[in-house]
Amino acid sequence: METVAVVLEKPGQLALRTVTLQEPGADDLVVDAVWSGISSGTERLLWAGRMPNFPGMGYPLVPGYETVARVSQAAEGFAEGDLVFVPGANCYKDVKGLFGGAAKRIVLPAARAVKLDGIADEEGILIALAATAHHAVASEGASLPQLIVGHGLLGRLIARITLALGADAPTVIETQAARHDGAAGYAVLTPEQDTRRDYATICDASGAAGLLDTLIPKLAKRGEITLAGFYEDALSFTFPPAFMREARIRIAAEFTMADMQAVKALVADRRLSLSGLVSHHAAASTAAEAYEQAFTDPNCIKMALDWSALT
Repeated sequence: METVAVVLEKPGQLALRTVTLQEPGADDLVVDAVWSGISSGTERLLWAGRMPNFPGMGYPLVPGYETVARVSQAAEGFAEGDLVFVPGANCYKDVKGLFGGAAKRIVLPAARAVKLDGIADEEGILIALAATAHHAVASEGASLPQLIVGHGLLGRLIARITLALGADAPTVIETQAARHDGAAGYAVLTPEQDTRRDYATICDASGAAGLLDTLIPKLAKRGEITLAGFYEDALSFTFPPAFMREARIRIAAEFTMADMQAVKALVADRRLSLSGLVSHHAAASTAAEAYEQAFTDPNCIKMALDWSALT
């Protein structure tokens, strides 16, 4: 089998081209993409050539781990026509599939697919990042934040999940004026406007490496900072302010299937809305331009690629 896929040939060079798929096994699904999302975090690092080395990393590769697709060849537990979320795939013979979800046709183990009952096609691309947000603030050992740093997509999802789980409205700080819009039940301030210095819990969703020295003074005694972004540069902080507060720093890793199911339940109960978060749309045939805009335009909160016109 062959399919059309987005291929990062090398840093800064992206093309839409035909690639060869591995043959599906008995426990695999074959799915056809409807929408896929572009991550302005990890995928931007791949595009820029700044992604730290991971097993399976290299070029050329198919990016993408936020795909909504229809099942065209079913396996146990699924039926033809089911709408599913695809968190990436490694199903290509001639290119790497470190992420692997930005393709028209995808082969993946059925155990990795998640049915999207009750979630609109386009909004389904947000499920992985929503689960990441849930893992950062609501998994075992986590605390819901009083302050969120960054009002990109991850910050917005963290704020919405915090409210959905019954906490008081968090404060969000954002440096880019273009990203102050879109708050739903909480305030977005500039860093200068936020003068509070007694936060018990702070969650960083910005991925900015040089921020700890500005966040630690905002903590209450024994307060905690959760690092929910992906940090390409080394993190450091001045010790005395952290020492005086007995500050704690927590790192949130990738989401689990439990986080995914928790997010689906919040959406089904109408406690969590995913509406209004996909800000831009583009045809998959214009992928090169769409990826560049997603990585460079501060007004682009989330770019969704439409695969419906491709065969």
